Amino acid sequence: MIAADGLEEIVRLELVDAAATERLGADLAMMLRPGDVVALCGDLGAGKSTLARAAIRHLAGDASLEVPSPTYTLVQAYDTAPKIAHFDLYRIGGDDELDELGFDELVEAGVALVEWPQNAPRVLSQAGLVVSLDMAAGGGRVAVLGGRGEAAERARRTLAIRSFLAGAGLADAERRRFFGDASTRRYETVHTGTAEPQILMDAPHQPDGPPVRDGLPYSRIAHLAEDVIPFVAIADALTAAGFAAPAIHRADLDHGLLLIEHLGDDTLLDDAGQPVAERYEAAVLCLADLHETAWPADLPVAGGGVYTVPLFDPGAMAIEVDLLPDWYLPRAKGRTATAEERASFAGIWADLFAEVRATETTLVLRDFHSPNVIWRPRETGRRRIGLIDFQDAVIGPSAYDVAALAQDARVDVPAALEARLREAYVARRTAGDPGFDAAGFERAYAIMAAQRASKVLGIFVRLLERDGKPQYLRHIPRIKTYLGRTLGHPSLAALKALYAAWGVLDDEAS
Repeated sequence: MIAADGLEEIVRLELVDAAATERLGADLAMMLRPGDVVALCGDLGAGKSTLARAAIRHLAGDASLEVPSPTYTLVQAYDTAPKIAHFDLYRIGGDDELDELGFDELVEAGVALVEWPQNAPRVLSQAGLVVSLDMAAGGGRVAVLGGRGEAAERARRTLAIRSFLAGAGLADAERRRFFGDASTRRYETVHTGTAEPQILMDAPHQPDGPPVRDGLPYSRIAHLAEDVIPFVAIADALTAAGFAAPAIHRADLDHGLLLIEHLGDDTLLDDAGQPVAERYEAAVLCLADLHETAWPADLPVAGGGVYTVPLFDPGAMAIEVDLLPDWYLPRAKGRTATAEERASFAGIWADLFAEVRATETTLVLRDFHSPNVIWRPRETGRRRIGLIDFQDAVIGPSAYDVAALAQDARVDVPAALEARLREAYVARRTAGDPGFDAAGFERAYAIMAAQRASKVLGIFVRLLERDGKPQYLRHIPRIKTYLGRTLGHPSLAALKALYAAWGVLDDEAS
């Protein structure tokens, strides 16, 4: 490997044929992010272009994409996601010529794959990943990977996933990015060419964040999953009770890797992205079935151990609604809440949490809305609804998940459909239990809907300002519409007055 300051060796790989080199290129493509510089070192014929071509085709989603060598053009750009600039620096004489090629601008906009980087030493100093290729004595190639910092960790992770798949008999499977989650978890689809695709969940243990209250981090107070154990335990429990949760095909609990069943691609929305009322109603009836089921707090974990589902206690509810004054209010109003305003806010919510404490509690999946619900038309009953996001499940008010669905944060649910869903839920619950407290449910529904809307307003601003994800701001007007509907409930009179004083329903945070 070509030496470079701060570079650490990650792995040495035997690549037995061209297919293995192409597979390495595709696996590395899975970890690339804008700003990455990948240096490809090796003599003529060592496989640099083969690896680069495989990475570009993988990100383009086109195995037949023409990827000419940039030997004469020096650089070739591709409108992939992320964008890639493929450089061949064989003919340049030093760092000065990088500026003429627009190197820095292209790196800022995307990823740079650079052959012959030694001809411009600045490239090697910037490279987060260096791949050195050489011909092996007995045939094939040898690849030595080195990296720096966070890029090196991503490279290790993508190679660990390939090893995990090999242990499942999927050493040659094709991996594809699977988007759609706002969390730190990653997902991939895994294709073998013959069987149905599977889903790879990449969720390494999340270290505790900084303490935010009583010496505890936000995730601990809000009872957010810090590893894959909750998902495995709850998936098995749901499946055992007859619900359609993904089967766990292979698990590495220590390293946060799961290979799970792909429940399908259909959602609760039509081709235009609008709610299909019948599908939403099937989903709310599935919730009614789930809420009629007795769920133990302690769930066995495959392979040994027990997972205790946490309580959705007032502390967890409070830390979530605090996201509104912490994040949403400063952006919407251009100022922070005063100490008196915060005290009033906390007091109002403490009273509401006390009021909802007497309501029915059950297993709450916690993020039950269109992105996380699969429509399975070939199935019947509760199994028509696929459940895929429940690692943060808690024992809490049953009304919470109904509100999450009927006030879907990602799509406009008309007021008439929201009312229809609540009525269908109450009718199913009453049919199963004539003593079901419908009035208590409606009160809890209003409180939990307001709690969730307040939390989500803060989260969407936090996703922008802390995580650099502005795309969630477009949902804010919808959440405010839902909140406006909900605040008419008598139990929320004090909250309505406070939010009116703050202008929560009037000002945009976008």
